[in-house]
Amino acid sequence: MNNGEILYLYDAKLTNPNGDPDEENRPRMDYERSLNLVSDLRLKRYVRDYLKDKGYEMYVQKVNDPDSKEEKPVTASERIKGFASGDKLDIEKIKNEYIDIRLFGATIPFKKDNKALTGPVQFNWGYSLNRVELLESSITSHFASTEGNKQGAIGKDYRVKYSLIAFSGTISGRRAKNTNLKEEDILLLDEALYKAIPLLATRSKIGQYPRLYIRLEFKDSETMLRDLRSYIKIIPAKGIEDTGIRDITECNVDISMLIEYLNANKELIDKVYYFCDEALVLSYNNEDVLLEEALNEFNLIKVQ
Repeated sequence: MNNGEILYLYDAKLTNPNGDPDEENRPRMDYERSLNLVSDLRLKRYVRDYLKDKGYEMYVQKVNDPDSKEEKPVTASERIKGFASGDKLDIEKIKNEYIDIRLFGATIPFKKDNKALTGPVQFNWGYSLNRVELLESSITSHFASTEGNKQGAIGKDYRVKYSLIAFSGTISGRRAKNTNLKEEDILLLDEALYKAIPLLATRSKIGQYPRLYIRLEFKDSETMLRDLRSYIKIIPAKGIEDTGIRDITECNVDISMLIEYLNANKELIDKVYYFCDEALVLSYNNEDVLLEEALNEFNLIKVQ
């Protein structure tokens, strides 16, 4: 398998993309720059949950409890019980069983040793392309906070007003050999990043939509380009510079530097997998452009 690189954008409107448990579950923020942050673990969880719903077994997942008939968390040791025989652990069978190990790697404990598999697919933390404001409100519950208390509990609800979040990812062809990663696994990753976020919406996560995805497949396992987020920028619509962006229709994403950078390296790129939401307006050299038109010199494959 050859190396790859990913640029992934999704937005969040009046929702909480990634709550911080150390901050009363407020959205994660870089307060100095007013940027919304989302951890790579949050993104990987979307992928795992989507693939689990499609019937794939995950190494990192809750399992059904026959007593309570509900899902419960289990230890890593419990997930590998069926793969051990005496002093031997069938690592190859484990890798072939769990797609999330093939994608993201894992630490597999066995007796006194830990088998560490570094995942070929890695994401950096995501950050918003725009400055983000938080919305704080009080919420009440009809359930009493304590027994004997006749009033409902009162809590806080924190959300972003609007955040266009950009992730960068890499795929290592060499590490793919160590985890038995398959081409079809990467295609499932494409599918998950296209479909998972809107399909897995909860009360705190509804209002998020994937907007742009570009996966470069290089011609070898040596090539790696720079973080593609450095080559895009968000442009607010006229008249809202002071109030801030509140919707995908109030901005566009300038991809001029990105296209120039990719064109300068096109001899290294074999294929480009992509999707672009129709509501996202892209601009190239100060003109609106379709992603297919901007990347017309590449072998394009649309993610469905």
